[in-house]
Amino acid sequence: MLLASASPRRRRLIEWLGLDIGVMSVDTPEDLGAPLEPAPLAASLAAEKALAARAVSGDGSLILAFDTIVVSDGVVLGKPADEADARRMLGSLAGRTHEVVTGVALLPDGATAPDTFATTTRVTMRALDEATTDAWIARGEYLGCAGAYNIEHHLASVADDECFQNVAGLPLCHLYAELASGRAGTIARGLVVPIRACDAALDRRCLLGPLVCGSKPRV
Repeated sequence: MLLASASPRRRRLIEWLGLDIGVMSVDTPEDLGAPLEPAPLAASLAAEKALAARAVSGDGSLILAFDTIVVSDGVVLGKPADEADARRMLGSLAGRTHEVVTGVALLPDGATAPDTFATTTRVTMRALDEATTDAWIARGEYLGCAGAYNIEHHLASVADDECFQNVAGLPLCHLYAELASGRAGTIARGLVVPIRACDAALDRRCLLGPLVCGSKPRV
């Protein structure tokens, strides 16, 4: 299995599924102006990454690729171009609720087109004062983040019935369900339901994960 991303967060999340995975980084243009709704747009961007990775790797691994966009007031935000762009994005999101959409592409060996889907999460951004914004910008991580923020640094939050990890890197339980279905081909034995690891890491009880993974809620 091959992850078409250099993101350490995405690799960590996939490891929670109990899977061994190789990593490669691919550069593809992100045309956020394509005439598509957010979910198909994110899925198509992920598909482009999967196909680019196959062209480079040429091996028979199942390729996983992801692309995340932020949608606020109908406007699609990708990664900021520079610090000024990041500040503009953060200012437009601060104190409000927006949507994060992650497209997922799974390209099995021998397939000419990936299987794709997208997951949407509603996110509420904190009210950000100048000091908080300056501190976040100073970390230098904003350039790699859609919407210029990383939810793991507590700039934003989601409800317990929304997918936190979809904002952090990828829709973990949704990916588990897709892999467990077998639609993406034969998966290595040992695929692990990720709910327990996710809940432990976030110190919360996710209400969405059991529904997506087909598990009964725990008491």
